Amino acid sequence: MIDRPGLAAFLRHRREALQPEDVGLPRGPRRRTDGLRREEVAALSHMSTDYYARLERGTGPHPSEQMVTAIAQGLHLSLDERDHLFRLAGHNPPSRGPASDFVAPGLLRILDRLTDTPAEIITELGETLRQTPLGIALTGDASTRRGPERSVGYRWFTDPRMRAPYPPEEREQLSRVYAAGLRELLALRGPRSRAAELVAALEDHAEFRRVWDAQEIGIRPTELKRFAHPVVGDLALHCQTLLDPDQSHRLLVYTAVPGSESDEKLRLLAVVGADLQR
Repeated sequence: MIDRPGLAAFLRHRREALQPEDVGLPRGPRRRTDGLRREEVAALSHMSTDYYARLERGTGPHPSEQMVTAIAQGLHLSLDERDHLFRLAGHNPPSRGPASDFVAPGLLRILDRLTDTPAEIITELGETLRQTPLGIALTGDASTRRGPERSVGYRWFTDPRMRAPYPPEEREQLSRVYAAGLRELLALRGPRSRAAELVAALEDHAEFRRVWDAQEIGIRPTELKRFAHPVVGDLALHCQTLLDPDQSHRLLVYTAVPGSESDEKLRLLAVVGADLQR
């Protein structure tokens, strides 16, 4: 059963404990509210302010699991806090670990501060969970992808457009990387895992079968990533990775050598990308 008073009190407490800079928002010179405003939490949670405000007042509807998940991410809750929120809302908490799309608040705080850098948080299957604005401008908006197409490895073998931004001489290596990584995950997670589902979905694709049958393991991507961007042209970016071992999520950060041609193009992409998203 939903605990409306408990849910309302917990939401208010967590909102008031957060500061704008904790979630990547500007403070502004006229701010008087302790913590975040309701409309800010609503925007971070991708819901209306009225809906969220009614939950805080204890008069709102019974939120669905999807709504609770969105609020937990918007408030940057820890896993324990997320599970508590689910129970207050009358739901069983979702699973933890690699099967979960819940992003740990530590990774979110880092991502929120990368306002001028292409970055994304991905699952072990290469499913993008969060992106910075410049990350969207670089690789596209991942929020529109559904089902197995969320996985970069699946798209690599099924969608020719996925290969277009990469130089032809690097495509064979990337095919080997994705197949080997999926083989490692299948052995680690087992025959009933999401990795197994992706393998089954790819079995009829000839390019995947070719590299899969090579039985390769341990093929790693290079740190230097090359992109042929449709607006700013060729980019050479270094990719640094930060791992969350509890959730098996990775934060990927793309940087250019200062003063290089790619650095200048990234600056241009920041302006062009902002214009395109308006």
